[in-house]
Amino acid sequence: MTYINKGDKPTKTGFGEGVRDAAMKNKNVIGIGADITASVGMNIFSEAFPERFISLGIAEQNCVATAAGLALSGKIPVFSTYGVFAAHRANDQIRISLCYNNLHAVIGGAHAGVSVGPDGATHQALEDIATMRVLPRMTVISPCDATQARIATEKAILELNGPVYIRFGREPVADFTSENQDFTIGKGQVMRDGDDACIIATGHEVWESLKAAERLEENGLRATVINIHTIKPLDEELLLDVARRFKTIYTVEEHQVTGGLGSAVAEFLSEKMPTRIVRIGVNDRFGESGKAGELMHHFGLDAESIYNKVYSDIIEK
Repeated sequence: MTYINKGDKPTKTGFGEGVRDAAMKNKNVIGIGADITASVGMNIFSEAFPERFISLGIAEQNCVATAAGLALSGKIPVFSTYGVFAAHRANDQIRISLCYNNLHAVIGGAHAGVSVGPDGATHQALEDIATMRVLPRMTVISPCDATQARIATEKAILELNGPVYIRFGREPVADFTSENQDFTIGKGQVMRDGDDACIIATGHEVWESLKAAERLEENGLRATVINIHTIKPLDEELLLDVARRFKTIYTVEEHQVTGGLGSAVAEFLSEKMPTRIVRIGVNDRFGESGKAGELMHHFGLDAESIYNKVYSDIIEK
């Protein structure tokens, strides 16, 4: 299947639209900001429902504590800030106040990956999947484009229970999935099918992996590409299916190779169906400042780099 880019759009915009759409259906949705409202897409909600939006300033731990209080009061709080601050600075409050009490609150982790660009290492979330997925009761979602971010966010708010972490980026990226897509939290999507290679990707890397698969096909190799938009809980049935079909699985993520999607896939399959996993991601280093596209190439996360990695690995075998 060939996917067409409808036009570049930030996934943060999809997140903000999802919060707004959920709030239109449920009056208990409350937004919490940390003085960076527009930067994380929450302005879309705050402009539509100013009376239901609270800005607490640059005080992430307080924002999570407030979210817990609102959840205990029957509200559905949605708090968003940069992923590095949500996943790390406020981790203690998320662990105890939200996860321990199993409270339904949605946390938006913006500026994920190196594609944030010029903000550099301090603001590029490359460890947030690892930090969030280890927490008991936490659901971790990493949508692939703005359309999917909107759908995932609305569903996370209205359909789930317990704490949820949604990861998304700032810069415009390809928006290519359908408004009417079959989307279920916890179930992966087979984006294209082939018998020569299997690429499992998440977030922005789904588009890059699809483009890499097109390059592979030009060289006589047909690749299956799977979008694992929900990293916790994993779609175990789908992973077992591809492990039966392929001797090697390639995972791709805009995140450290340690602790992220690749680790989650490897952990599961090592117990259920041992499979060779080649993890493509950031290799134990911090991000850098630069243009988004240049950084994606520098860190080996663009379509060309993915193609080269997969093609050379197949040829060598």
